[in-house]
Amino acid sequence: MEQYPIEITSVHNPRVKAAARLRDRRHREKQGQILIDGARELLRALEGEVKVLEVYFCPALGDRPASRDALAAAVAQGAQIIHVTEAVFDRLAFGQRAEGVVAVAEMPLRKLADVSLSANPLVAVLEGVEKPGNLGAVVRSADAAGVDAVIAADPITDLYNPNAIRASLGAVFAVPICADTAAAVLDWLRQRRMNIVAARVDGSLLYTDVDYRLPAAIVLGSEAEGLSDLWHGPDVTPVRLPMLGKVDSLNVSAAAAVIFYEARRQRGIRRS
Repeated sequence: MEQYPIEITSVHNPRVKAAARLRDRRHREKQGQILIDGARELLRALEGEVKVLEVYFCPALGDRPASRDALAAAVAQGAQIIHVTEAVFDRLAFGQRAEGVVAVAEMPLRKLADVSLSANPLVAVLEGVEKPGNLGAVVRSADAAGVDAVIAADPITDLYNPNAIRASLGAVFAVPICADTAAAVLDWLRQRRMNIVAARVDGSLLYTDVDYRLPAAIVLGSEAEGLSDLWHGPDVTPVRLPMLGKVDSLNVSAAAAVIFYEARRQRGIRRS
């Protein structure tokens, strides 16, 4: 049966207010729902089998092929389409999004036990990640470099913060991602006999002097605090990136991309 979109013109509509409250982490966690900004991000969520509940679409802003493709895919999977005015869309949207698409979806709930790895896995671990934009950028690089999973250890931000989704270009729905305590993550890595490579400013080895060809976990800390003392030990290899200028460290997402691609270089580049 063909679905016809409903229309909302008031910023005071209860449905709009409920969706807008999902900008706040407490409401996301309480409702078990997230906001997805953008047509590309929505398509990647749908491809990742995320349950999309409703899509707010502003025809005045988003009458373009990418938006129409995203709406068609959402309808095919049972989402409700809601046409809104520019004023309503401004209440819902994060930043300037030309596609005119914002969706409400069920929050994916993945645990460490749910992470499925390849025969020779490469995993990224982020401890104490604070900025959602950094989290999203790391996930984007992980997706590009073919990393099996991204695990947030003791994260300060939530995995599906709208800014993290946006910074990842929707890759948070394509790469297996989950969160747990740092102790639980370290134990999980050890149980799987992963070679643990920790990026530290005082690392004893250059990042290029490590063999990433066996099952490996690349561990990075927050820019403010670095890695905790938990990531010291005989089974943890500390590495550093050479800093040849005045600053003593890179943004965590830049450091992650450099090390991911070194691991990929050693493992061989799969050409598409």
